[in-house]
Amino acid sequence: MLLTRKEIIAVCETMRLNSRIVFTNGCFDIIHAGHVQYLSQAKALGDVLIVGLNSDDSVHRLKGPTRPINSEEDRAVVLSALKPVDYVVIFDDDTPFELIKSIRPNILVKGGDYKIEDIVGADIVAESGGETIVLPFLAGRSTTNLINKMDFLK
Repeated sequence: MLLTRKEIIAVCETMRLNSRIVFTNGCFDIIHAGHVQYLSQAKALGDVLIVGLNSDDSVHRLKGPTRPINSEEDRAVVLSALKPVDYVVIFDDDTPFELIKSIRPNILVKGGDYKIEDIVGADIVAESGGETIVLPFLAGRSTTNLINKMDFLK
């Protein structure tokens, strides 16, 4: 379910007493098996999985002028339809720092290319008694690889 920042903050305040809130974020430009495995593993760490989705403007700034491939609306619809995902919230910043500060998840999750000390928001989660977990990637699966493969097929 796609929610606004204000709505997800309210939901988290209600759920915080009885649920372990897991948060992750990303561009999720072209959903592939690696994303699905990652989101399933993230959901297994708690009761509720919230995905912070980079806005189109944010993806453009982070990934370059040809990205995103899919609009934020389309990416949000696809993410919301995945079984492990409970809530999606779009953010326009380059990092999810302010969103994490507002949501205060019990568990912050990122993919295997991160070190905990480099994960934005890990300090906030730790200060509130939560933990940050790095999950392994599914080898050979990435949006960049898919885009490069499509370019090769032209």
